[in-house]
Amino acid sequence: MQVVFDCRDPDGLSKFYAEALRYKAQDPPEGFKSWEEALKARGIPEEDWNSGSAIVDPEGERTADIFSADGHAQTRKELRASRRECERRLAGHDSGRQSAGPSEVERLFMLGAAEQREWEERGEYWVVMLDPEGNEFCVQ
Repeated sequence: MQVVFDCRDPDGLSKFYAEALRYKAQDPPEGFKSWEEALKARGIPEEDWNSGSAIVDPEGERTADIFSADGHAQTRKELRASRRECERRLAGHDSGRQSAGPSEVERLFMLGAAEQREWEERGEYWVVMLDPEGNEFCVQ
C-alpha cells in the first residue's frame, strides 16, 4: 500500500515526513547512484525533477508515501503517531512536568511543524499540528 500526498513542494515535504515518520528517501533505481543521475538518464527536464518524491520505511514494514506536485493541494491530512506520546504529553500537561528529552510534538516542532491545537475527548488526547505546507496532521 502507498499513501499519496498532493503538495506544492514534493522534495521539501517528503524530507519533512521522512524525518517525522523516521523513514528514508526512496533509493534511486538500480544502476544509478542518485535520483539526479537517473532523471538525467531518462531525459526528464530539470524543471520537472521536483514533480514527485517518495519515502519508504527503512524496515520495510509500513507503507511507502509518495509526494506529488499539485497546485491545488488540500490542506487537511491526518497522521497518527503513538499512544506513548499522547500519554507523555497528557502527563506533562496535567502536572506541569516536562519529560526528559524532547517529546514527539517538540521533535516535530524542530522539524518545521506548527502546533495548531490540543484536543481531548472521551479519554483520548491528541495534538493537531500543521506540516510545513499547512496540512493538518494529528499526533495521538
